[in-house]
Amino acid sequence: MNILPKSLLVTALGGVVVLGGLGAQHTPADRPSMISVAAASDDDAAEMRFLELADLIYQSCAPDVSGNGDDPAAPSATADGPAVEPVPDSTMPVLVDEVPLTAEEECVAGKHASRIYNAFSGTDTATYEELRAGLANLGYPEARIHRMPDFGGEPVVRLDLRVGADHVALEATGTYRSVMVEAFGAPEGVSVTEVRVERQLDAPTS
Repeated sequence: MNILPKSLLVTALGGVVVLGGLGAQHTPADRPSMISVAAASDDDAAEMRFLELADLIYQSCAPDVSGNGDDPAAPSATADGPAVEPVPDSTMPVLVDEVPLTAEEECVAGKHASRIYNAFSGTDTATYEELRAGLANLGYPEARIHRMPDFGGEPVVRLDLRVGADHVALEATGTYRSVMVEAFGAPEGVSVTEVRVERQLDAPTS
């Protein structure tokens, strides 16, 4: 004879206690969906913060669409410091060639490259995780950070900065003292990891 009501029957299965008939319960199977909702909310918030940053940078570049040579805050789209070693073409599958950046896009890319270089200056970025975390702390959503094959033991990522119909993307390589950053144009509709990039690095300075 059952002493407890049917709704409160307890069944022990291998040490796991399951309560039945108590209405909709959050079982372990429910938890991934709840976590996914929370992660989606975090991703949306990160994307909104990035779009605000991107808008500010675009506004600062808009008055100088003829080029960024007269704008001291807009460095070249390549690394802001001397190139101490070459950045490799990706060994991942490449499907398309890069596209040229407009003058405004070059200005935008240069300002992103500058803030990234300055933030990592003096930092030994030896792993992909460190590089990704540093970029995330600068306001770049992890969904826009794409891992590439390491080069000479150093981590490499590509950063998708495209907003709307523009083509701005960066490749960042960790070094013992900072990062090397170079801009390239990513065509619409393809992943930044699928772009074949022609490197044009500045010669090392003495």
